[in-house]
Amino acid sequence: MAVEQINTLVIGAGQAGIAMSEHLSLMKVPHVVLERKRIAERWRSERWDSLVANGPAWHDRFPTMNFDDVSPDAFPPKERMAKYFEDYAAMLNAPVRTGVDVTQVERHVGRPGFKVTTSDGVFDATNVVVATGPFQTPAYPKIVPESEPIRQLHSSAYKNPGQLVDGAVLVVGAGASGSQIAEELRKAGRTVYLSVGEHYRPPRSYRGRDYVWWLGALGLWDEIRIKPKKKHVAFAVSGYEGGKTIDFRRLAHSGIQLVGLTGAYRDGVIAFEEGLADNIAAGDQAYFDVLRDADAYIEQNGLPFSPEPDAWELLPDPECLTNPIRSLDLEKAGVTTILWATGFTSDYSWLPASAFDDKGEPFHKRGIAAESGIYFLGLPNLVNRASSFIYGVWHDAKYIADHIALQDGYRSYGKA
Repeated sequence: MAVEQINTLVIGAGQAGIAMSEHLSLMKVPHVVLERKRIAERWRSERWDSLVANGPAWHDRFPTMNFDDVSPDAFPPKERMAKYFEDYAAMLNAPVRTGVDVTQVERHVGRPGFKVTTSDGVFDATNVVVATGPFQTPAYPKIVPESEPIRQLHSSAYKNPGQLVDGAVLVVGAGASGSQIAEELRKAGRTVYLSVGEHYRPPRSYRGRDYVWWLGALGLWDEIRIKPKKKHVAFAVSGYEGGKTIDFRRLAHSGIQLVGLTGAYRDGVIAFEEGLADNIAAGDQAYFDVLRDADAYIEQNGLPFSPEPDAWELLPDPECLTNPIRSLDLEKAGVTTILWATGFTSDYSWLPASAFDDKGEPFHKRGIAAESGIYFLGLPNLVNRASSFIYGVWHDAKYIADHIALQDGYRSYGKA
């Protein structure tokens, strides 16, 4: 079998892989981008029908191309986001090969680089950039046995309310995905229970500026002078229905039954942990912290932003918050579906173990792995808060491309 030689192999043609290709091209680094399905596949087939970008079009893009058919302050739908990256790759004439699955990356012995085995042959690559992102393998706790007579579905497999069998739905997870899906199901006439744990709940906008603008103005994208944050806390912000703040009291008053963190299951009854009110209160505190910091910034900089007193008002606590239910008999409640909006895990079994720490996490600094020649891109907090977002991944890719070109210079030094 012929082996294809290449300087850098980029794995994944989502936002990270396309950004990486742009910067490698600018640095004149020969490369190929491999994608197991289609460009931006997760936007296309692994999300629900009504999904939109989490930020407005003026922000959720790369610096060198605007949306030509979406208002800057609108939230592009998922199909438009996929087309954006497809159009971007075409603009770059990016060397993307779709329908290619990478099965193994092995370090060469006695010389630089890696043997990369794929469904389309073998590559000899000096560098490998892992641009597969953080949303790889759907994850949810195995609380309810698969043998139980209730349908269990991960949010990545959910498309729309009509897909589900008749009956009530328990949505587990109250981040952007779970909150939006719960609201969509309620509007479709379903009885909905929403399991709420720890979360970070910022305003969608405040005093005429979207939250992504405040992230930049307040230094929160770069994580300058911010409080330490907990890992794996749901991020409750969404562009759903034109963009509005996720407000759990509003959801409850619309008919959604809020419950605590999902716990044990036994004999058809699922238990919910204490702390629902505390988690809602902590989310409120995070929300008000943003408002206070924004007000201070406006005053300090003398900005003519109109006050927004209504943003400081909370709806009355609903009954499900003041007197939360601690358990639910699923059959008696008519629950026929549990929808797990509980995130994803990553599968790196195809990479050298030396690229990871003793916990199985990528061992890197700013995406440069401990295993020389391996790079990671698009992971949460790779560099800062922006790293897994469209805005941030483009800038992180620029740093990695520069490092690859620099290392190429070291290897070629002294050669004729």
